[in-house]
Amino acid sequence: MQFPESWLRTISNPDLNTEALAHRLTMAGLEVEETRPVAPPFSGIVVAHIAGIAPHPNADKLRVCQVDDGSGSLLQIVCGAPNAAAGLKVPLARIGAELPGGMKIGKAKMRGVESAGMLCSARELGLSQDHAGLLELDADAVVGKSLREALDLDDTLFTLKLTPNRADCLSILGVAREVSALTGAPMVPPTFEPVAVTLADRLPVSVQAPDLCGRFAGRILRGVNARAATPAWMKARLERAGQRSISALVDISNYIMLELGRPTHVFDLQRIQGGLTVRWARQGESLELLNGQTVALDTDVGVITAGDAVESLAGIMGGEATAVTLDTRDIYLEAAFWWPQAIMGRARRYKFSSEASHRFERGVDFESVVEHLERMTRLLLDICGGQVGPIDDQIINLPAREPVKMRLDRCHRVLGIPVGQAEIERIFNSLGLAFTVQDGTFVVTPPSYRFDLFIEEDLIEEVARIYGFERIPDLPPVARAQMRAAPETLRGPHALRQSMADLDYQEVINFSFVEDAWERDYAANVDPIRLLNPIASQLAVMRSSLIGGLVANIRHNVNRKQSRVRVFELGRVFMRDAAVSNGDLAVAGVRQPQHLAGAAWGPAVEEQWGVPTRQIDFHDVKKDVEILLGAQVADLRCVPEAHPALHPGRSARLLLRGHSIGWMGELHPRWVQQAELNHAPVVFEVDVAAISTTRLPAPVELSRQPVVVRDLAVWADAGVAYRDLLDTLAQTIASDANLAIVKDIRLFDVWRDKSAQADAAEKSLAFRFWLQDPEVTLDDARVEQCINRLLEALISAHGVRQRA
Repeated sequence: MQFPESWLRTISNPDLNTEALAHRLTMAGLEVEETRPVAPPFSGIVVAHIAGIAPHPNADKLRVCQVDDGSGSLLQIVCGAPNAAAGLKVPLARIGAELPGGMKIGKAKMRGVESAGMLCSARELGLSQDHAGLLELDADAVVGKSLREALDLDDTLFTLKLTPNRADCLSILGVAREVSALTGAPMVPPTFEPVAVTLADRLPVSVQAPDLCGRFAGRILRGVNARAATPAWMKARLERAGQRSISALVDISNYIMLELGRPTHVFDLQRIQGGLTVRWARQGESLELLNGQTVALDTDVGVITAGDAVESLAGIMGGEATAVTLDTRDIYLEAAFWWPQAIMGRARRYKFSSEASHRFERGVDFESVVEHLERMTRLLLDICGGQVGPIDDQIINLPAREPVKMRLDRCHRVLGIPVGQAEIERIFNSLGLAFTVQDGTFVVTPPSYRFDLFIEEDLIEEVARIYGFERIPDLPPVARAQMRAAPETLRGPHALRQSMADLDYQEVINFSFVEDAWERDYAANVDPIRLLNPIASQLAVMRSSLIGGLVANIRHNVNRKQSRVRVFELGRVFMRDAAVSNGDLAVAGVRQPQHLAGAAWGPAVEEQWGVPTRQIDFHDVKKDVEILLGAQVADLRCVPEAHPALHPGRSARLLLRGHSIGWMGELHPRWVQQAELNHAPVVFEVDVAAISTTRLPAPVELSRQPVVVRDLAVWADAGVAYRDLLDTLAQTIASDANLAIVKDIRLFDVWRDKSAQADAAEKSLAFRFWLQDPEVTLDDARVEQCINRLLEALISAHGVRQRA
């Protein structure tokens, strides 16, 4: 929210400078994101009056102006602005003036004619980007007066970064209430004196949806002058608050919204057929909005209709059919209280936002509707004139103001300091919170403009904010800190992230909501969990896999000329599961496990002279996964299986101790082409819970005896997997105590006969065995006995034969 400091100080003017005021607001929870001057530094610029103008003798586009700067004599100034004309009041940079950027003005000759200064545009003064002509000032501007003083250019713009719960501060009045509570400065709120009613005309309004509209008020004004000029003071405040001046009727409505936090709507009365009806939209209805967008309405969207025609989106935006124009003479002025739950997310559903919906979905004061209408009516009469009808005020269904209790001792425990009861009473009074005190308990009734006070902690926060966080001493805890020993077998998320970083992967954090197509393509999920109010139309479903986000990360980097990308993410995925029930960290019907996924694309190692460039493959990433698992790698199995995101012949399901923990493989060629990658990334995704525990190291005594190494080569059918042979050897060793001397087994060669005559029905696998006895030196007979026993096991289980 942006506003000029001068506007705020018209309601509450504390004895603080700009910097101190910004700091006080920030420390009270209203973060001042930025303060900046209305205009950049410049000097020597005054209000001037063009007394006469004549053509330049030597240039068609230049003119010679006689300018009164209040000094008593006319100055001759050459100007090329198309709007320069006798009688205008414009900014004049006198000789010696300094413009924004450091440019100094001196005497000059322009095509042979002397010029004693420069007439300025808004862009030359840094006030806007308008460079179409001179900045035209009001006719009543005092000639010779400093422009900074005449336009109040020493003002400061405040930009607040409000939290969503502080809807009461989305107005100058709301911020002024905070300033008054923080500083004790008196408030001078705008007046709400009722205007004299001069018409008996009323417009019938029927509210058919009490869960949409809690209060509806309006009145008729006739004979208004829609072409009336918006006063300069109002236009300046609107522009400095980020609002563009449109017309008097629209400007006044925007002004009331910014000043009081009250969105209102002005209907062209002549374009309303019959009365107004407030209801929920019906299936098949549509509406053309003021922004030119035509929207198809859902049945959970509130509307205002005139007869059968939908006129506006309730609490969001008016419709084009009843919009006021410069020819409007009769208007209907409306102000209402719309239930926040009925407005939330509706504007975003139609891919736009409005100032009204931003306020109504957070909560707007429902008690001051009539007073705010009176304030707006007064401004309309003063600026546009006209005749006024009575206010029709329908109170249908207002929120109940449930009392909130705060125990004094609880407040002391939470804050850590004994704030006195008298001090808390002063704080609540300064905030306008009505309360009673009984037995050390404050019972507070929230005012109608506060939609953020529900529980005891909310009131404690109010005490802390106004008391001052800076006044709370920074003391160390007095409780004894006892370190808890972490289980040695537990590997938490930080340890897993560290392991991935050590493997040269960069961590990324993606949205948990993704594109619908990602779920369909990468997870074959045709029924993902959909968001009711997505932040963007394409981010409409919750992810059940992390692969889609990593592929998007790789594509993003490749499009920016990165030749090697290795990324990982540790985060939650979301799947439908009817077995899940509600809990402290669970939602019924939704399983939310944590997954760890990685993706590698490009060369296997960074470019260097000592190693030839080779694209990363399945086995490179498999080695990364094995390192990630650590001591559990002995229990890992890769089972060839198809996955919708992966290459059909280059993917595997990962099994740990017989249980599926995830997938690994090359990205499917279809998705590689869709992502416009010149080769396939290799990806993996595993369940974090399954890999978060590891085996406890078991120390053993080192043997002093020498190690014996033996090789064994066998012929096996081409369809026999190496893992099956290795499992057979491991089971044989485990079942025979005599084979305990076999310490390690590795495959070091695979050979196939590739000659044209060969059937290639067999392959040769060469195993290397390391044998060692902890007590005695092994002799050849014992070693050969062990090797023969292992060979017999392979022959029996897989029909292999020893290679000669």
